[in-house]
Amino acid sequence: MQNEEAIQDITHCGFVAIVGRPNVGKSTLMNHILGQKLSITSRKPQTTRDQILGVQTKGHIQTVYVDTPGLHKGQDKAINRFMNRTASSALKDVDVVLFVIDAERWTDEDDVVLSKLRFVDCPVVLVVNKIDKLEERDALLPRMMELSEKMDFAQIVPISALRNKNLDRLEALVESYIPEGSQYYPEDQITNRSSRFLASEIVREKITRQLGQEVPYEVAVQIEEFVFEGATIHISALILVERDGQKRIIIGDKGSKIKLIGKEARIDMENLFQQKVMLNLWVKVRSGWSDDERALASLGYQDE
Repeated sequence: MQNEEAIQDITHCGFVAIVGRPNVGKSTLMNHILGQKLSITSRKPQTTRDQILGVQTKGHIQTVYVDTPGLHKGQDKAINRFMNRTASSALKDVDVVLFVIDAERWTDEDDVVLSKLRFVDCPVVLVVNKIDKLEERDALLPRMMELSEKMDFAQIVPISALRNKNLDRLEALVESYIPEGSQYYPEDQITNRSSRFLASEIVREKITRQLGQEVPYEVAVQIEEFVFEGATIHISALILVERDGQKRIIIGDKGSKIKLIGKEARIDMENLFQQKVMLNLWVKVRSGWSDDERALASLGYQDE
């Protein structure tokens, strides 16, 4: 009886880096594993800009997933260099790495990620995502055999993050790598990020989804007010762009676009915070912010 109780008292805790090139489904994967939307998603590459921890506690096992920006070749602006540094830093001091790729194609940017993974000191699991998009099911096994030759992966797991296909197998595999140790976070905590950060990301997601083709990456969101008044949260968010033309596009004809962005963001915030939200959005031009290290730091894009 005492031995059984001792075994039950043993806890496990570990960190899992989710890495890959842009737009392979890293954020979607973490959101579906956690059963809650923490990382914003869109069809546009490089939507994720910063590390976000997603905490999953199942009894004695706590798994801390680290969602990262997509590693990419572009280093032309300070924001791109920041994202690559952030993604690379996630490879340090983790217990397992999930290398997420698109089942349909391997690119030069996948090679960029692979070159960094050759130097990590922990198991690397190749996660072949979007298998639901493969035109021929019979193509999956030969594809996995081909991929196995690129590196000595600990495992290769085919999944569809969006369709929740094979995620239970992936989770069980990840848990097998989680070492014994004290748990870092309370059982009910799901992220290390503040409510202000999550609110700013929600607004940025809606802009990206609504205007992904019209407004490039030079958009940032800064929360200027986050105040609880009774059962309502009052949030004011400043949307920063680099040119007057971008400001006009975000506002839209007679304010139509910014109203839609605000409506969709407010709905997501109320679902996340479980409270009524009053949201005000403003747009301001700050030329060159995405290539200014000091401006990035003021917006919260700082290396850990």
